[in-house]
Amino acid sequence: MSDALSPPPTSSDAPPSPGRPPGAAATGARIIAVTSGKGGVGKTFVSANLAAALTRRGQRVLVLDADLGLANLDVVLNLHPKITLHDVFTGKALLEDAVIQAPGGFSVLLAGSGMVEYSRLTPEVRNQFLNVIQALAPNYDVILLDTGAGISDVVLFSISLASEVLIVATPEPTSLTDAYAAIKVLAMQQKRQHVRMVINQAARPGDGRAITSQLQQVLDRFVSTESGRAVRLIHMGDIPADPSVRDAVMRRQLLLLNTPGCPASLAIAQLANKIETTLLVPAP
Repeated sequence: MSDALSPPPTSSDAPPSPGRPPGAAATGARIIAVTSGKGGVGKTFVSANLAAALTRRGQRVLVLDADLGLANLDVVLNLHPKITLHDVFTGKALLEDAVIQAPGGFSVLLAGSGMVEYSRLTPEVRNQFLNVIQALAPNYDVILLDTGAGISDVVLFSISLASEVLIVATPEPTSLTDAYAAIKVLAMQQKRQHVRMVINQAARPGDGRAITSQLQQVLDRFVSTESGRAVRLIHMGDIPADPSVRDAVMRRQLLLLNTPGCPASLAIAQLANKIETTLLVPAP
């Protein structure tokens, strides 16, 4: 698999169009970017537990830690990898040796914290990232890209590799303001026609759908896509505020394993069901 890390043609220096990461179309692998406008909203928590829920449904799932500067997927999963994406990028290890099993039965490729040299999108980082995705895509049904927060070049490039974008936000005004900014950039720069949303830490049932609707109204007024229509938000579900979440995070355990019957776990299971039925069913 080491040949997967050889430099690709120079034409790949241009960001791929959404939904066309190398190898994805040929293999049918579904690549979903899990992102957020700001940090601290539970994006990595959602990525890890969603992966566990999809795995329970029989999907072959990989979570790739695409937050190259401030990776923390290893902390959430209580993993201590000997080999990380950093070792692959620097040629110290093979990609196949960096992919490990996580609690919950899915695979992970961990970035390693403090990769300062990868916090900026250089042609080298771009090429390495593309080749990793190309090599991994044939082996899985779903690849979840746990991106960094915000709209940096690295984050936006990671998202550009995905056919679908799942934005995690909380009801806090700062989170929603930053989510709006991120959606606007995705619509303008990547020509995204739709973005999927999950509202984490929802106080009451229905709050997330109301928040998504309000955000859609703002987008309708101020943000148009290339087609002239506003980018469409698809509400995928709410994850309720639940004390079991904090307990699982502090224990560095997956919520679905620690407290499978709690409200937040059930909501994540519903999210996995919606993703599977809307995104992963083969076309007739």
